[in-house]
Amino acid sequence: MSDVPHAVHNPALRHHFADMEQQNESSQLGMWLFLLTEIMFFGALFTGYAVYRFKYPEAFQEASHELDVTLGAINTGVLIASGFMMAMAVWAAQTGKKNLLILFLILTFVLGGAFLGVKAKEYHDKYLHHLLPGHDFEFEGQWKPQAALYFCFYFAMTGMHALHMVIGMVTLLILIRMAQKNRFTPEHHPHIELFGLYWHFVDIVWIFLFPLLYLIGRHAA
Repeated sequence: MSDVPHAVHNPALRHHFADMEQQNESSQLGMWLFLLTEIMFFGALFTGYAVYRFKYPEAFQEASHELDVTLGAINTGVLIASGFMMAMAVWAAQTGKKNLLILFLILTFVLGGAFLGVKAKEYHDKYLHHLLPGHDFEFEGQWKPQAALYFCFYFAMTGMHALHMVIGMVTLLILIRMAQKNRFTPEHHPHIELFGLYWHFVDIVWIFLFPLLYLIGRHAA
């Protein structure tokens, strides 16, 4: 019988990894690869929008005036605040502050809900003003078909962003529950750090969407 002591097994270590360092590095690589696919997805939308904005500058400019810049700016502030709360949640996980971790995760969730609430109001306003692309679409002036195209991009881009927010909020509920069950320690909290990357990515996407959809060309109004 060997006199070499067995290494202490970490219950969080999955059987197909040699050690926790390898497992964490693999998780981080997986998240970055996932975010890369998301960048390509949103990049295609941004590229399509840029092409048609260049082709129909006057139409896209006039259509953008139908958006509420104040609500867009409020949502930008809300998302920046949520990103800060998520960063604080990562810090709390790293330092083993369970109660603060739960608090910051809850605040991130609340701010995410506030963002979706404002976006729902915007969508409702567009519905009331018949700005949903389709047979009921109404737009004064000579640019009606091109304006409809602008709103196709608007709803596609902001809608996909909102879907990512919803997915993030569902994940936040899971993380909050895990934190309440003491699933995270200063030595092991990859779920928090990986989700932090996802949430910051969603924030950054909106940082690009806001000026592209709401602000470009508005000074010429």
